[in-house]
Amino acid sequence: MARAPASRTAGTLPLPDRLLAVATRMFAEKGFENTSVQEIVNAAGVTKGAMYHYFGSKDDLLYEIYHRLLGLQTSRLEQIAGGPGTAAERLRAAAVDVLNTSFLYLDDFTVFFRSTHLLSRDRREAVRAERRRYHERFRALVEEGQREGTFRTETPADIAVHFFFGTVHQIGAWYRPGGRLKTAAISEHYVDLFLHGLEN
Repeated sequence: MARAPASRTAGTLPLPDRLLAVATRMFAEKGFENTSVQEIVNAAGVTKGAMYHYFGSKDDLLYEIYHRLLGLQTSRLEQIAGGPGTAAERLRAAAVDVLNTSFLYLDDFTVFFRSTHLLSRDRREAVRAERRRYHERFRALVEEGQREGTFRTETPADIAVHFFFGTVHQIGAWYRPGGRLKTAAISEHYVDLFLHGLEN
C-alpha cells in the first residue's frame, strides 16, 4: 500500500516524512529552484547530515514527492477500478477520487505540475511512465462503459481522458483554500461535466 503524500503538519512525523512535508510546503510556496537544502533542514529542525542519510540530494526529495502522490492515486484507482459497480459508477468514483486527493494534497499536486521538468531525464521518464499507466487504467473504465453502451463511442476514450486530466491539472493555477465553493462541490461539478459529455 502506498504511503500518503507529505502532510503540511510535520512536527510529529518520522524524520523522512518530516523532511518531505517541509520540502513539499517550501517547494509549493517558493519554488524548487528558490529553495535551498539549508532552508529545508533549518525548517525541519535537522542537520544536513540527517537529511542526506535519507535523501541524497534536493532532487531526491522532488522525485519522492511525485512518486508518493502517484503511488497513492494509483493504488486507490486500482481498488476502485477492480471493485463492484458498473463501469459508469466506478469511473465516477475514480474521477471523484483523483480530484479529492489532488485537493487534499494540494502542495504535492502543485509541486508535481510546476517542477516536473526539473527532474533528471531518467526520473522524468519514470514519472511519465507511472502517470501513463495511471491514465491507461482510467481510460480502460471509459472503454468498458463504451462497450456496455453507457458511453457514446463518437468521442475516443483517449480524448475524453486527456480532456478530463487537462482540466484537473489546472486546479493548482486557480484554486485557493477558503473560497466560496467547498472542494467536494468542485469535484462533483468537474465529474458531472466529464460524465455528461460521455453519456449516450
